[in-house]
Amino acid sequence: MYTFPKNFVWGAATSGPQSEGNFKKRHQNVFDYWYMQAPNEFYAGVGPDTTSNFYNDYENDLKLMHQAGIKALRTSIQWSRLIADFETCEVDQKGADFYSRVIDAMLANGITPYINLCHFDMPVELQHKYGGFESKHVTDLFAGFAKKCFELYGDRVDHWFTFNEPKVILDGGYLYQFHYPLKVDGPLAVQVAYNLNLASAKAIKAFRELYGQDKSKKIGTILNLTPAYPASDSPKDQAAAEFAELWANKMFLEPAVLGHYPQKLVEILERDGVLWEQTPAELQLLKEQTVDVLGVNFYHPFRVKAPAVSPASLQPWMPDIYFDEYEMPGRVMNVDKGWEIYPKALYDIAVNIRDNYNNIEWFVSENGMGVSGEERFMDKNGVVCDDYRIEFMKKHLKALHRGIKAGSNCHGYFVWTGIDCWSWKNAYRNRYGLIRDDIHTQIKTLKKSGHWFHELSNKNIFE
Repeated sequence: MYTFPKNFVWGAATSGPQSEGNFKKRHQNVFDYWYMQAPNEFYAGVGPDTTSNFYNDYENDLKLMHQAGIKALRTSIQWSRLIADFETCEVDQKGADFYSRVIDAMLANGITPYINLCHFDMPVELQHKYGGFESKHVTDLFAGFAKKCFELYGDRVDHWFTFNEPKVILDGGYLYQFHYPLKVDGPLAVQVAYNLNLASAKAIKAFRELYGQDKSKKIGTILNLTPAYPASDSPKDQAAAEFAELWANKMFLEPAVLGHYPQKLVEILERDGVLWEQTPAELQLLKEQTVDVLGVNFYHPFRVKAPAVSPASLQPWMPDIYFDEYEMPGRVMNVDKGWEIYPKALYDIAVNIRDNYNNIEWFVSENGMGVSGEERFMDKNGVVCDDYRIEFMKKHLKALHRGIKAGSNCHGYFVWTGIDCWSWKNAYRNRYGLIRDDIHTQIKTLKKSGHWFHELSNKNIFE
């Protein structure tokens, strides 16, 4: 039997752009724009127009989530929906009213709101005018947007987060071309990484100016931590893993929690001539505005080996000149998604946070399994019998339980996701929800995992 702490939070995560649909938005985000320009680049040509129709169906959706045992919901406020004028931070009243109604409906259903402010959805107007987070001016605009959110909803929301997976903004938009603006520019990615940390610190400062004395309210960030494991004990593989850990995890984790960048990463980037532009005042801000709480998204490990081509070769600077990805023979896979399943990494994350990051309060803010063609697992009553998802959660929860028993300060587990949602360029190729969404009819029904999660949430225990 695995019993979790008394006040452990059982939740689910989604985002505004992946659930709401593009209804009645004054502005477009980068995905709305990209789909409008190139719909064929999205799986089956399905874009963000409707998604899971949360904009129109949130009351029913939240009732279903309550039935699935979801007691906290992490979602995001879309900058492009809430704000009418990005420079002045004038609010779009329709957008503001929508989010107010959603928060009220969460509370009415016994669901605690965990609100995130950026989930890859840069307003395209700011991307085109300034380069999005390529620009430090946009970090100020983001802080202004954040302040409006705190002012509008801080009376009902105690849990706030500045970013979701900032590293994916780099990977998708500036390194590997799976998110708009589809650039490949390693040095620019380095500057964007710095600016993302700066934007987070500025938003945290705005939060503290409003709620700094209120200990019931907390602000954090959400990072996709993927522990870097070397392919072998050889010094070259170990060095590859060390840099991969610096780049993939510590570049965001250390500023957020410790208030500074890893010195070795700074030395490497400076030596390579690609270090970000920084000022002493900005570094002081990062030092002062660390997070209260950390959200950790975990899906798969990050296995690396020494690069086949020396980083000393004449080539454009990219982070992966220092490592090649390694596919471990015999690994267990989620074949549909192409990710290794390795629950032990969640224990390793728990211990790492305990030992190296002041044992800061944290929670699993995403963990889940995306599977294609789930209709093949539907029984005669129309219920998706997703035992594979239940087993995936059980294995990760066992690893997490072990970490908590070892003293790691974890307060919750949020599954990705409550209701099948639109997943960027992959659209609905894989389904992750505890609740099935028939995207043609928008009829939503609990899967077997939804019933299982209900029992887990209510009893705080599983076998």
